[in-house]
Amino acid sequence: MLDFRNLNSVAVGEAMVELAPVGEGQYRRGFAGDTFNTAWHMAQAMTGRASASFVTRVGTDRISDAFVTELKADGLNVSFISRDPVRGMGLYMIHLDGVERSFHYWRDTSAARGLAADAGALAQAFAGAGLIHLSGITLAILPAADRQTLFAALAQARADGARVSFDPNNRPRLWSSLDEVRQVIPQVLALTDIALPSHDDEAAVWGDADPLATIARLAAAGVAEVAVKDGAGPVAVFSNGVIQTLATPAVAGVVDTTGAGDGFNAGYLSARLLGQTPEMAVRAGQQFSGKVIQHFGARMPKGAVPPLA
Repeated sequence: MLDFRNLNSVAVGEAMVELAPVGEGQYRRGFAGDTFNTAWHMAQAMTGRASASFVTRVGTDRISDAFVTELKADGLNVSFISRDPVRGMGLYMIHLDGVERSFHYWRDTSAARGLAADAGALAQAFAGAGLIHLSGITLAILPAADRQTLFAALAQARADGARVSFDPNNRPRLWSSLDEVRQVIPQVLALTDIALPSHDDEAAVWGDADPLATIARLAAAGVAEVAVKDGAGPVAVFSNGVIQTLATPAVAGVVDTTGAGDGFNAGYLSARLLGQTPEMAVRAGQQFSGKVIQHFGARMPKGAVPPLA
């Protein structure tokens, strides 16, 4: 089973302004983004036990200031958030059809696209980390040269003892082509210790017939630990050469499925950092995911974050 040199986590990616529906024609302004959602939930779960840092780039405007202020108040380390004097944060709006969500994005000029331009800053952010988390969205928004800068920093961090977790979170519209996805993802899998894919995404890109096929492909790529999410279906988890399938409990009072996978990632990774087994971590991930979808938007209220043993 994977070990971690310490409990400190670093997440890398884009945070956006979120407009979440809360009533007919009414929206609440918040902040969200896949790796940010995971980092924020981890910070609440690990309060007093470890630091949770977020690496991104935002603007110098009032909205960006509010984002950084909110993160700091919520217990995240904001030391590695850089500022762009020209570009600001992207924005997205959630559209609900019942409880299922779709999104409208305004992110082409997001400052986060420059988050990996400075190799020295990445090295500083990763120094001393026990776990570094990123996603396919993190990679998709970066210029090709900056992806290589990020990969080099991850390789050095792993050599220094950090573990890397990766959620492929495939979003085809962010990539130039499916061929680009298939060229880039294997590069990050070679640097990945824990993979947290969603089966529907993997089937769309790689043609995986089922979660077990996803596990087989990622294990062949050298990933030591894999937990495959499948909506309300069971989670298939692979560790130490063993595969287990764990049923996902039914959740009552679902209002918005936004952020379910990111919540799962937070529970899973927090539990693993605390020394729990992958099977126990799946249960924590399912608990976090279930809580997220009982609230509007991608993050649950602070007071709703489940405690971890």
